[in-house]
Amino acid sequence: MKSYKHLFRRFIDADPHRIHFAAHSHHFWPDVSFDAHVRAWTDAATLADDKWDRFFQKLWPRAQRHVARLLRLPDPSSIAFGPNVHDLVMRVLSNLGPRMRVLTTDGEFHSFSRQLARFEEEGRAEVVRVATRPFDTFAERFAQAAKGTFDLMYLSHVFFDSGYALRDLEPVVRAAPEGAVVIVDGYHAFSAIDVDLSRLADRIFYVGGGYKYAMSGEGCCFIHAPKGVFPRPIDTGWFAAFFALKDAQGDRVPYADDASRFLGATYDPTPLYRFDAVMSMLEREGITTHEIDERAKTLQALFVSELGRESTPTDLSNLVVPISEPNRGQFLVYETPRAKAIHELLKARNVTTDVRGNRLRLGFAIYHDEADVIEGARRIAEAE
Repeated sequence: MKSYKHLFRRFIDADPHRIHFAAHSHHFWPDVSFDAHVRAWTDAATLADDKWDRFFQKLWPRAQRHVARLLRLPDPSSIAFGPNVHDLVMRVLSNLGPRMRVLTTDGEFHSFSRQLARFEEEGRAEVVRVATRPFDTFAERFAQAAKGTFDLMYLSHVFFDSGYALRDLEPVVRAAPEGAVVIVDGYHAFSAIDVDLSRLADRIFYVGGGYKYAMSGEGCCFIHAPKGVFPRPIDTGWFAAFFALKDAQGDRVPYADDASRFLGATYDPTPLYRFDAVMSMLEREGITTHEIDERAKTLQALFVSELGRESTPTDLSNLVVPISEPNRGQFLVYETPRAKAIHELLKARNVTTDVRGNRLRLGFAIYHDEADVIEGARRIAEAE
């Protein structure tokens, strides 16, 4: 297996003995992101107020092209960026009125599930949640539920609490009721599994970001917005004015007709510098999403095999998505009542994992190799 550790020396050398099995939560940043971070500071110093011209005229379109390429979208201008997915989603939801009927799942990330629960408390949403398990019937059950009347259909491409991946989105999306807005949370899919939205670009909003598999850290999230859907978002900020038509007439607030209509207000441009640098690095190195995906699967299989060879007292046996299931993302999830205790035991042995309730998550990345996995399994076996 080819090593890519040389691309991540700053993170690895910061703690050479750490086994970081939390790439799905806080992915290591490649060294090129450090130089990009400095470049953002230098641009601010040398250009001052004019830095925004460089940002929007050069960096912004490059970043749009990166996202469009990875998602196989026909038009990069359908992409807009923001500091987090929540802001972008809320800008879409601002157009749905005082009460909405929502179809979603019981496996959505806290940002959306919390907001939706709060809407329910206020009587602003009526929600139908489809259980993600059993996974082999999820798509069929979700499509059946979609035969009702809904204003919004929201689901993940890869579920954060299990790692189960809807590798073929099209049947589920096509089942959406006519007129319903469809939002797909692609955070655990973007730059992790092959995604082809070319046939769905005119039907769905798609959100994701750089904190995880795009290796770019916090603050560089994106939305793909289908052309013509909600041309004048109610929740809007002054950044949207950068792209608005300069010759707009009348008293109405002007908007551009591309995804910039969903922009908010001022945010730190530095994360997009990192994102552009990392995506450009992957292109130069010839590292494709398919290779990243296949590498993770190989390391996952090795980990499960090694763990089975060890005498493991930490009760890691119940995989939520088994290794035999091809429809999985880049992390493994073990269900156990001792998840938090195991997480703490491993932390004491400098093995970084992630815990969500009774589920322990372990993620694999291109900065891992076979030796890391074997050593990680050994430390887990000796954790008690």
